[in-house]
This record gives sequence, structure tokens and C-alpha cells, in this order.
Amino acid sequence: MQYMASSIAEGKLTVITGPSGVGKGSLVKQLLELHPEIWLSISATTRSPRSGEIDGEHYFFLSHDHFAELVEGDGCLEWAEFAGNQYGTPRKPVKQQLSLGRPVLLEIELEGARQVRRSFPEAVQIFLAPPSFEELERRIRGRATETEEAIQRRLVRAREELMAQQEFDAVVINDDLQAAVIELESLMGLCA
Repeated sequence: MQYMASSIAEGKLTVITGPSGVGKGSLVKQLLELHPEIWLSISATTRSPRSGEIDGEHYFFLSHDHFAELVEGDGCLEWAEFAGNQYGTPRKPVKQQLSLGRPVLLEIELEGARQVRRSFPEAVQIFLAPPSFEELERRIRGRATETEEAIQRRLVRAREELMAQQEFDAVVINDDLQAAVIELESLMGLCA
């Protein structure tokens, strides 16, 4: 899958990634409240919705067959498999927002971030890290939404992802929510 950055107009693309449980969702929510001009890309996934998640708002929930058709038709900017499900960023809405000059934020997994890095080398790539691995495990277990087997898969994956921090333009440690938001604003070139 090839996607050339030169086909995108002047919008600024920022990628945020980090292991499950690190607090990406909380940080992004706060950032969007402070900066409604940011367009947050909605990912597509083959996993089932969690309690309270709405199709088209939190994710586009797709069947495995529909997701495969999207990928085969070059309709994803990036995609990856995680914990037995596929996740990806539909290409068309991202292109539309960038062409309008709007800042676009992708909150995606590590493999997706790597794909975007190849497609959009000018994107700002930010890795969100926990203050410690023990704190990350506490946060994941605190969700109480998954089986022990699923938690163990997430923890194994988190160890792998944490080793990739040096690949990114910046690392933000999510120990204090407000401090992390301020650091993200600075990295994205946003006025506080």
C-alpha cells in the first residue's frame, strides 16, 4: 500500500500512540475540549463495541469482510491487527480535513503509526508513555473489562511498544494529566 504525502494539502497531521492503558483517550479528550479546531480521526475496527461506544462516533465497527474490502481497495491510511482484531484509519476523511488546512490528530496503535510515518514523513509523531510499567498494569486491570488472558496479551504488547519510544519525534510521560496536555499543545504548535 503506497500513499504519497504530496497528495495532501497544507493541513498538519499529528500522530499519538502508546500502549493500551496509558491514557491516550483521556489526553485526547482534554486536548479536543481545549482546541475544537482539531479534527480527531475516527478509526474503523472489527472488534465489538464496549459499553457506551457508538458506531461512527467512537469507531466505525465493521465486519471482518467489510474491513478486508476497505484495505484491499486502498481505503485505509494505515491498519494493523491487535489482540485478534483489525484497526485502521479510513483514508478519505483524513484527506478531506487536511485539504481544508485543518489540524488532524490520529490516535492509533504502534504499527499504524509506523505506516503513517512512511506515508507522511512530515507528520509529528508523539509516543505517550506511562510513568512506570506497574502503573500501566494497574490502569489496564482497573478497567475491569477484559479477561485475564486479554490483559496478559495487552501487557506483553505494551512491553514491546515501550521499547519503540526512540522511534518517535517526542515522548510524553502521562503521569500528570494537565502537564501532559500542556506538553502535547506545545508539540502540536497550539496556543494554550
